[in-house]
This record gives sequence, structure tokens and C-alpha cells, in this order.
Amino acid sequence: MILLGVNIDHCATLRQARYRQAPVTIGGPIEPDPITLAVLSERAGADGITVHLREDRRHIQDRDVARLRETISTRLNLEMACTPAMIEYALKLKPDSVCLVPENRQEVTTEGGLDIVRNRDRVKTCIDTMKAVGIKTSLFIDPDAQQIELCAELGAPWVELHTGAYANAYHTAARAKEFERLRVGAVLAHENGLVVNAGHGISYVNIDEVRTIPHLHELNIGHSILSRALFTGIEEAVREMKTRMNA
Repeated sequence: MILLGVNIDHCATLRQARYRQAPVTIGGPIEPDPITLAVLSERAGADGITVHLREDRRHIQDRDVARLRETISTRLNLEMACTPAMIEYALKLKPDSVCLVPENRQEVTTEGGLDIVRNRDRVKTCIDTMKAVGIKTSLFIDPDAQQIELCAELGAPWVELHTGAYANAYHTAARAKEFERLRVGAVLAHENGLVVNAGHGISYVNIDEVRTIPHLHELNIGHSILSRALFTGIEEAVREMKTRMNA
């Protein structure tokens, strides 16, 4: 069975659109509450909750992450930049896993995978630091052979293949090429002893093909589930995605 990690960042995006200047993240008129969304997602079958605490705190806030750590009963996956400040934060929080991702202040959401080759030393330091305290590290990368092989060389237990290029090409002639990149990347990662996760742009339409990527362990999905939840409610949205993932 492929596991489902629900990314709740955009629930916080909706809250921050109106209450960015509020001194607190919950209470009174402030809504919606990302932690309530996480609990309902778990109730509907989510196997873990993913959040990205960004440097500029554009959506998820520190207090959100602390409340998640105290509240959820599955697994907390912290997406983070590979910086000394975020490493220190993760060591204090002790999430179940961290996923190292690139960060660009101009992007609305994470675009593109982390360049492990250019950031080799920083990534290695983070992997070793997390491993020493029992936190598993995943590296969010494009399905590129050089990146995948270096992930294994640096001792990362997991990779998360960036499916964004495939999702963007889904309704174009480039779809087959992008899917083949993911398929080959997943096989190579598995052959190198890496657990294979995937995420970004996965939807209720393309999931029928995404789920056929070999060796998948977990998919991290946020935007599409939150979008569907506007019409069906979060519990039905999560249940439907989990069913489609494992049809």
C-alpha cells in the first residue's frame, strides 16, 4: 500500500490571507485552523502530516508546528531549507522526519528539486545531524541520475522525487517523457537502497498514472486535496485520494 502524507500548508495560506497581522494563530475570529485540518485528515486515513516552515513564515507558523507535534497521532514530516537555523529548529522539535527542499522567496510554492551536487556539504551535515538523533531525512530532488546516486552516497535513507515537471506536462506531448524520467529515477533510487517517495502537483486526475511509478512508498499531496476539500470536505477528499492511490 502506498502511504499518503497530507500537506496542510495551504490551509495556513488561507488563514494568513486575512490574519497575517494577528498576534496569534488561533482563537476568536481566526480561521481556518491547520491543526484541525490535520486531525480530520488523520481520521480519514492520512498516514502522516507534512508542513513546510518557510524562512519568511508565509503560511505555516512556528506555533502551528508546535501544536502539530503535540496533537497528531501519525507522523510529522517537516519540510525545511538546509540552513543552520532550520537544523537547530528541527533538533528542538524532533519531527519524525525532515525533507530538505529548496527555498525561493519569489515562488508561491516549492518549484524544482534541491540541487544536491551544488549543496553537497550542507546536505551531508544535515543528514548526519538528523541521523544522530533518530530523525529520518528525505531529499526532495528531480529524477536525475546524478542527484539520486549522490543521495545514496551521502547516506540519506529516503528521496522524494519531484513530480512537478510531469504534472505540468500532463496534458501535453511531453507527458510520456516526464513520466519515464520518474519511472527510471524510482528504479535507480530503489537499486541504490533508497526509499522512494514522490510529491508536487499530484492530483485526482494524474494519480492513476503516478501510482504506477515503481517502488513508491509514500506520496505527499497538498494543493489538490485542499482544493477538493472545498467541495467535499477534507475527510472525503482524503478518503478519495487514498482510494485512488491504492486502486
